[in-house]
Amino acid sequence: MEIIPETRREAVQEALHSVFDRPGLPDLRPIAGGASGALVCRFEAAGRAYALRLEPERIPLADRQRGYDCLAAAAEVGAAPAVLYADAASGVAIIAFIENRPLAAFPGGRAALVEGLGRLFARIREAPPFPVLPDYPEVAQILLDAVEASGLLAPGLLRPHAEGLARIRAALPWSQRGFFPAHNDPNPRNLLFDGERLWLVDWELAAMNDPLVDVAIGATEYAQTPELEDLLLRAAFGRIPDRALKARLAVVRLLTRIFYGAIVLESMTGQPRAGQVASLEAFTPESFRQAVAGGRLGGATPETVLAFAMMSLRAFLDGIAEPGFEAALRLAATA
Repeated sequence: MEIIPETRREAVQEALHSVFDRPGLPDLRPIAGGASGALVCRFEAAGRAYALRLEPERIPLADRQRGYDCLAAAAEVGAAPAVLYADAASGVAIIAFIENRPLAAFPGGRAALVEGLGRLFARIREAPPFPVLPDYPEVAQILLDAVEASGLLAPGLLRPHAEGLARIRAALPWSQRGFFPAHNDPNPRNLLFDGERLWLVDWELAAMNDPLVDVAIGATEYAQTPELEDLLLRAAFGRIPDRALKARLAVVRLLTRIFYGAIVLESMTGQPRAGQVASLEAFTPESFRQAVAGGRLGGATPETVLAFAMMSLRAFLDGIAEPGFEAALRLAATA
């Protein structure tokens, strides 16, 4: 139990006893978690493997409860591992453990992986309704405002982003009538492959949303060609994508860029730094991937996290500066 903070050991013991109803504690082995800061441990009981997840104390109770509610709902349709225990007050959850394998080993290669990801997104939409948060573009604006007020960046550096986001919000309908359950963060750290199929973990950002948010993040990470993008859309929605749907996906992808950049920077506010960030020119998406692949960046180091945020914000500006952006924005409004 040494890896569990002393102030939270009683809650962990209570959770373990509640599920397994036997004295003694299992051998808890920490495993790498996502960017949320949660402590995740693997353990075995009755011949099976489980994951114990301990949320950071800084996470508000309402957000813990929303995440647990979404996790449980997603587990009902097989999009998330089975939930054995989840108590928002203590921030302790016990779920079935998924032995993760490299995505490169997915049977059928990248095309089959993309198709499987699309089917996973379709499965999430079948879950019982998730809690509702403010609209995704509105949250992006709130995060931008918080970063701007923090002093982390040079004054005015985010002004073009705010102007671009305002253009999208004015032109793109965002109605809750078209919302479905959504993970909202299907990045590679949260996607698991058990050797047969895909699962998603870490449901902290989950809520009702436009289903294209999940698809856009998936396309950015795994479907970098038009052919793979079409395959992802067909698998996710069960139909051949038309021009309007493709255009809306392109615009929503830009929203995910600014959202990721802003939420990562907002998480860094208050941390000691040598000075303000004065430029976004360090990385494009391609040069960022090359830096990670080459070992120049990696892990959840402050340097890597900041580089990812800057890359995301630059990608947003590059996207709205594309010659076809205005036409795509008009067409996206009809999807």
